[in-house]
Amino acid sequence: MPSYEFLFSVIIPTFNRSAEIKELLNSLTYQTISEKDFEIIVVDDGSTDNTFELIETLQKENVINLKLVKQDHKGPGEARNLGMKTAKGKYFIFIDSDCIADKNWLTAYKKAVENIDVAGFGGPDSVLPDFLPIQKAIDYSMTSFITTGGIRGHSKKKISKYYPRSFNMGVRADIVEKIGGMGKLRHGQDIEFSNRILSTGEPIIKVEDAIVYHKRRISIKKFFKQVYNWGVARINLYKIDEKMLELVHFFPALGTLLSFTVILLAFIFPNIFLPFVYIGIAILLLMALHGIIKYKDVKVFPYIPIIVVTQILGYGLGFINAFIQRIIFGKNEFTGFVRNYYK
Repeated sequence: MPSYEFLFSVIIPTFNRSAEIKELLNSLTYQTISEKDFEIIVVDDGSTDNTFELIETLQKENVINLKLVKQDHKGPGEARNLGMKTAKGKYFIFIDSDCIADKNWLTAYKKAVENIDVAGFGGPDSVLPDFLPIQKAIDYSMTSFITTGGIRGHSKKKISKYYPRSFNMGVRADIVEKIGGMGKLRHGQDIEFSNRILSTGEPIIKVEDAIVYHKRRISIKKFFKQVYNWGVARINLYKIDEKMLELVHFFPALGTLLSFTVILLAFIFPNIFLPFVYIGIAILLLMALHGIIKYKDVKVFPYIPIIVVTQILGYGLGFINAFIQRIIFGKNEFTGFVRNYYK
């Protein structure tokens, strides 16, 4: 059996997020698990801000077991692969630099792997009370069963196979030796990676108490670009392995087509179809009211209807475009929004 220096290697890819990663690293200093159980590896993906200098300063201050590696700008997948090559833990855990770890995050994972030697695992993302209303609205949309909560594993009523996502997931080191590192997909690489973990036949579990607080996008435009690219990514994943496309993944595209059709028909036959438009608006308003109760924040009310519609339409349009381009016309893999993606 191989010998490991740590139980966990926490791998953080980052690019031009010095302010956010400082907050993440601060949260890792307050973990309830022993510092002897984990190391932290920050992989700077060619940042042009002061990320590298910030981490160097924290290293000099002897902040936990912190390592820093640097590469040219190659993307988060390559950054995670470099982190895994550097890691000395039995399990590799990935977290995004725009997240904050709950103080019991690693303790929850430790308890889980003590009970069963899993191949992979993942946990949920949530928000903190001081997050912006739009971030809470995005969290609501991403975790609601009506939207994608059932697909992404947030809802207890899961309606598709659970694939841990790279903002909060782990894998056993020897599994990576068998299946290789993360692929080169710009979006969906974590799902493809999880799919290969599942292919080993060993269990993947979700650890409900292993929570990270995810800041996500802070504008509707950025969020639309993100979910559009996810819709495109689902078809790219299908072209790699058909198992990664399930019936449920068609729902946002069908919802998009149905919404446009009903709105168009409401102009032509208002007596018949306008009531369906009103029903849709009523559902969105009820979701907004539920959001106020969930987050105890009345400011989320105007954001939730807009964000929910943005997510369904963005993902649906990306999915439809990729379906036409790749499946009907047989074109090569593409990403979606590339230029000015973060603007």
